[in-house]
Amino acid sequence: MGAYETQGFRMDNTGRRIVVDPVTRIEGHLRCEVNLDSNNVIRNAVSTGTMWRGLEVILKGRDPRDAWAFVERICGVCTGCHALASVRAVEDALGIRIPLNAHLIREMMAKTLQVHDHAVHFYHLHALDWVDVVSALNADPKKTSDLQHIVSPSHPMSSPGYFRDVQNRLKKFVESGQLGPFANGYWGSKAYVLPAEANLMAVTHYLEALDLQKEWVKVHTIFGGKNPHPNYMVGGVPCAINIDGDGAAGAPINMERLNFVEARIKEMIDFNNNVYIPDVLAIGTLYKQAGWLYGGGLSALNVADYGTYEKVPYDHSTHQLPGGVILDGDWSKIHEIDPRDPEQVQEFVTHSWYKYADESQGLHPWDGVTEANYRPEGPNFKGTRTKIEQLDESAKYSWIKSPRWRGHAVEVGPLSRYILGYAHALQGNQWCQRVKQQVDEAATAINSAIPKALGLPETNYSAKQLLPTTIGRTLARALESQYAAEMMMDDFRQLVQNIKAGDTSTANVEKWDPKTWPKEAKGVGTVGAPRGMLGHWIRIKDGRIENYQCVVPTTWNGSPRDHKGQIGAFEASLMNTPMVNPEQPLEILRTLHSFDPCLACSTHVMSEDGQEMSRVKVR
Repeated sequence: MGAYETQGFRMDNTGRRIVVDPVTRIEGHLRCEVNLDSNNVIRNAVSTGTMWRGLEVILKGRDPRDAWAFVERICGVCTGCHALASVRAVEDALGIRIPLNAHLIREMMAKTLQVHDHAVHFYHLHALDWVDVVSALNADPKKTSDLQHIVSPSHPMSSPGYFRDVQNRLKKFVESGQLGPFANGYWGSKAYVLPAEANLMAVTHYLEALDLQKEWVKVHTIFGGKNPHPNYMVGGVPCAINIDGDGAAGAPINMERLNFVEARIKEMIDFNNNVYIPDVLAIGTLYKQAGWLYGGGLSALNVADYGTYEKVPYDHSTHQLPGGVILDGDWSKIHEIDPRDPEQVQEFVTHSWYKYADESQGLHPWDGVTEANYRPEGPNFKGTRTKIEQLDESAKYSWIKSPRWRGHAVEVGPLSRYILGYAHALQGNQWCQRVKQQVDEAATAINSAIPKALGLPETNYSAKQLLPTTIGRTLARALESQYAAEMMMDDFRQLVQNIKAGDTSTANVEKWDPKTWPKEAKGVGTVGAPRGMLGHWIRIKDGRIENYQCVVPTTWNGSPRDHKGQIGAFEASLMNTPMVNPEQPLEILRTLHSFDPCLACSTHVMSEDGQEMSRVKVR
């Protein structure tokens, strides 16, 4: 095929092809193939979801009140967001409005997930793309302490002795030959640019985050009974409030539990302010100073989000991160987004292993079809069905569908939310001024404050230059974590005020009985999930699920080419990235990991030969 144009990127599938399969440190299975030119610059990218599950098929004929419990099992990492989208879809279809307390509790559970997921993503899944762990052994603990005081003077754990202890623990790992979670890294690669002291600081905070994250998810166990997969219910939340109770079954929310939740929120706020944000700013500054501002891809052009963090229930105008779509990099024009509109959200399968009656047309999720059609083929395909050597992007090559907004490929995620939030703030939106403040402060730190403190040259990159990059995508998650924890404290205080005023209602069960439902109904539920905009669409007929479709963030970002040849966000983000050493594809992993791909959400599982693996009959 040679060179061709798609979505504004000039693609060339000639030259050396590098395959990364599987891409690890993500949820699920992802394969990535790139073509390099003679200077080892990526000129073509092909990302592939390599498994299928078909939960949409499993749900047909079931009670819609049970759907949340099935779809929540799509993933154990983005725990809860699928359940929340599901109950919202059912409530939308049946016209159910939940009590304010239920809304606040759901919001706190969702925001707990944001903080937990973002911190785990950066420190335990993504930081190793920026941080050379073994290099930390060469660090001077005193200089590491000095660096800590520069980037985060308020963090209490910052003495030379503290960093020396961590360094000694790391040394034992290395000397034992058992690196555990740090095994199989490209340690020593020239693609790493941090000094040893920054590496030691980041490894130390990796361990701190490991301890804290297990405490934060206890908020889910208090409000939802467990983690992962906390409990939800159509009509509200299943936890009762008895402020003077002893926390026994049936009334778990008492004063002691609320005090515990408040302490965890304060812990999240402190970690974001003293560790997470400073680390990302410091690492981002050092990589930017080294000239590494790659990975923007579609985020520099097209971004989308449904809107999230609704302050007032059922009033989308109070979304603290409003939705919308930006096209062609024009931040001055925000298009309205409506997940109900069949002309806006459509899924295509031209290059996906699914079958439509007419594959030149897209389907809105209410009319969605999930019919497997595994056909790895094409004139440039190499290998067999069970052992693929090279995929052909001109044919079908992924288990991920291709969602499009009015025919446009878009990037979704925290970066998209923050670009939209910043654009809304420029237009005077009151809810987005905090977003603009965060971004402007981060830009000042990266351009001036941190370089000045480290004796580096100052720069003058604008938010529009910094955000649409791999660094910006990573930074946006940190900023959203900070904002989510702040909003969570507001939710908590409002919940306490409501309880003090005598309001302890957590569920509306007026329409629990299917006899109260219309014969046919359809609804949609949306959530600003950690990885981006999530939507669940449901059709109900005679009290049972007639059709159910999920379009998840990684479906948007990891989509293959569509009928017009437009590439998805994963593929676009890799374009024009230079690689230091193709045998150590660190640059590929760094950018792909910045999306935090969740292939378990966007693609599912089947046997390699397509036969039925098992059948479970539930009575």
